[in-house]
Amino acid sequence: MPNIPSVDLNDFLSNDQNLKSEFVNKLGKAYKEIGFVALKGHFLKDSDIEMIYKSIKDFFDLPTDVKAKYELEGFAGQRGYTSFGKEHAKGKKEGDLKEFWHFGQYLNDDEYNKFNYPKNVFVNELPDFNSIGKTVYQSLEKTAIFVLRAISLYLDLEENHFDKFVEKGNSILRPIHYPPIKNKPKGAERAAAHGDINLITLLMGAHGRGLQVLTNNGEWIDAIAEEDEIIVNVGDMLSRYTNNKLKSTIHKVINPPKELWKKSRYSIPFFLHPIGTMNLNVLESCIDDNNPKKYTDITAHDFLIERLKDIGVLK
Repeated sequence: MPNIPSVDLNDFLSNDQNLKSEFVNKLGKAYKEIGFVALKGHFLKDSDIEMIYKSIKDFFDLPTDVKAKYELEGFAGQRGYTSFGKEHAKGKKEGDLKEFWHFGQYLNDDEYNKFNYPKNVFVNELPDFNSIGKTVYQSLEKTAIFVLRAISLYLDLEENHFDKFVEKGNSILRPIHYPPIKNKPKGAERAAAHGDINLITLLMGAHGRGLQVLTNNGEWIDAIAEEDEIIVNVGDMLSRYTNNKLKSTIHKVINPPKELWKKSRYSIPFFLHPIGTMNLNVLESCIDDNNPKKYTDITAHDFLIERLKDIGVLK
């Protein structure tokens, strides 16, 4: 079964310009052709990975009424808990077979006010849950910034082109629990086919079969990472920004075979978002006679609101 390409961030971080250039070209080629890579050399420590999986299992194992305390009205799901079946893919009525939590950006009070981000929700029952969430958030954010620097070079932009847009961006770390399946789902999947909204997504927990990616020829292939890898894919914002030069690929999490219905699945995507004022206007360098401008001008904030309404999170 074909799988997605694998790259090593250590090559980009090395002082060897040949290795760095090879990484940029391999990453760019993968994002142009399929939109997904498996990435070694990220900034997550093994101990942090072990700790966050333990912590999220502890949280999702809490009684329903305890978890419900952290599902807050008025947040549009941006922080805290979202209960089972609330979110659906664009164009789907059936809710996805999942519940999840959102950790957001870590800022001082003045910055929260400036960017109008809600603050993170603190789970009183599980202090470790809160602290490890922050550690993993910041490790993945750091990894994402270096991936974007490589993308910038591939696009012939300044290496730090995206830094000012994402270092205090509205990014989200989302631990997801796909509970055991009790009855045959009617039209629902753990996560129905969709494209991500954001610039890039970094995904922990894709070490077993479940995540699938739609290729250019219409074939669904498995996206499986090695134990030391995370998966990093292009989101709709970056695809739009590059006039589809970089590909935001449709993907899904399929339901397991019946013999595995009783087993939970956990995954932890980090959705890298820019600040809301970033213009997603198509880069002039990505427009030519063969590829005319495909998208109207829009800010990241307006695009996000549009898409949150599409998936039922915002009314």
